[in-house]
Amino acid sequence: MTPVRQDERNDRNSEPSAAVSRIAAAVRAERARTGMSLSELARRAGVAKSTLSQVEAGQGNPGVETIWALATALGVPFSALIDPPEAQSRLIRAGEGEATRAQHAEYAAVVLSHCPPQVRRDLFRIDAEPGPPRRSAAHAPGTVEHVVLIAGRALTGAADEPVELGPGDYHSYPGDVPHVFDALEPGTSAVLVSQQR
Repeated sequence: MTPVRQDERNDRNSEPSAAVSRIAAAVRAERARTGMSLSELARRAGVAKSTLSQVEAGQGNPGVETIWALATALGVPFSALIDPPEAQSRLIRAGEGEATRAQHAEYAAVVLSHCPPQVRRDLFRIDAEPGPPRRSAAHAPGTVEHVVLIAGRALTGAADEPVELGPGDYHSYPGDVPHVFDALEPGTSAVLVSQQR
């Protein structure tokens, strides 16, 4: 991740970024869903009403703390306020992804994937070596697999269009179609999350 320049942090009059616009729309939608007033949400989240008003207007750049407080008060996961709707396949290279930064610490969080309601996730560590690839048949309908490569290189994804990953890369893909994990280097390891509805 590249650090945010000071002039970017202080430029509150520029056009809102896509991420800030998504956050604004998500907060407005979730507040409407709960029926909370602006004042009530601000009180429950412990943020100033003016801050919440700015967030909903897509002004400024809310920090991790503000977004967490709003998500908690709204009863939704953090990712529900910052993540765009997920495509069937998603690839995030190491150092990429939209970071949400803390206001008072050198800390940034990149949500790789949010967990939809009524979903179960299983978490695995994968250790693989070059040789015949691990080919998997289609799992139950609606299954999605998420891979973060830790070391080595690998091809992952749908069997007919795998993607090469390096350390730190993230890839999500449908697990309800034939798919593959093919280690390209000795000592390849990854974290795999299998998500089922």
